[in-house]
Amino acid sequence: MKKIIVIAMLLAVSTTMQAQLKKEYSKPTSQSPVFSVTASPDIPMSVTFAGEKVSFDRLDMAERLDRELTSIIYGQTTTELCFKRANRYFPALAKILKEQGVPLDFLYLAVTESSMDYSAYSSAKAAGIWQLLAGTGRDYGLEVNDDVDERYDPEKSTVAACKYLKAAYKKYGHWPTVAASYNAGMQRLSNELSKQRVDNSFDLYLVQETSRYVFRIIAYKLVMESPKRYGYRFSRKNLWQPVDYTTVEVTGSVASWIDWAKGKGLTYAQLREANPWIRSTKLTNTSGKTYKVRIPKAGELYRSKRTFTAYNKDWVID
Repeated sequence: MKKIIVIAMLLAVSTTMQAQLKKEYSKPTSQSPVFSVTASPDIPMSVTFAGEKVSFDRLDMAERLDRELTSIIYGQTTTELCFKRANRYFPALAKILKEQGVPLDFLYLAVTESSMDYSAYSSAKAAGIWQLLAGTGRDYGLEVNDDVDERYDPEKSTVAACKYLKAAYKKYGHWPTVAASYNAGMQRLSNELSKQRVDNSFDLYLVQETSRYVFRIIAYKLVMESPKRYGYRFSRKNLWQPVDYTTVEVTGSVASWIDWAKGKGLTYAQLREANPWIRSTKLTNTSGKTYKVRIPKAGELYRSKRTFTAYNKDWVID
């Protein structure tokens, strides 16, 4: 008898709860919470990267691109900053890539490396837009010391990165594998290609960072070549603008860059922004090397005095 009473009570409670839930969910939708709409990106069957067709018919290839594309599309803060910074640096960097004979798609490798932040510095001690290690920078012609670190110079570091990329292409003859080697290093990648008996990086089993790397580069290419398709829209005034400079040659030492900047009508902060390779308040320069120091033109520093441009017309709506 007691069991019957307990069961009856439970049924009564259940009926009451169901009635409350039914009442709650039958409220007008205007009173219900509304969440923002999200959409999963379509994965193309193939993408051309650096002139080479990459197929995404294979399931694992499609899923790896899907992961990176979704991450970039919905990582709005970082992705927006990538567009803004790229508008400032892509014109000069693209010119260097063309001169060096490196495909323009490697601009997206720089985006992947640093989000186009010239001041980026990693836990592995890689620096600048191209995230070069000190030893690698020196190997490819950059000066790296306490006073000067040309890894932070967007243009000089691009020349150094191009030298690496061309050396890797001579070795592999396959631009996507060249891109993978930029993350893994040529020696490690070559060892894995030999050990796993495959001829390109897409077929390698690698650590997560390297395994994802080329797919992230391709995902940035897709988003930055068709931003409106992925929900990104900018006005020209939203994008950070290239800055025009005059150049002053310095052949001796500089006791104080702060005083030097003041003498040129600049703040020390403006000097460092224009010349990120300067890493100290002084320049020893015992060898008498010639340094080209950029002085931003006054009209370039004020929004009211300059025109606004877009590196890619598809980035903007005006």
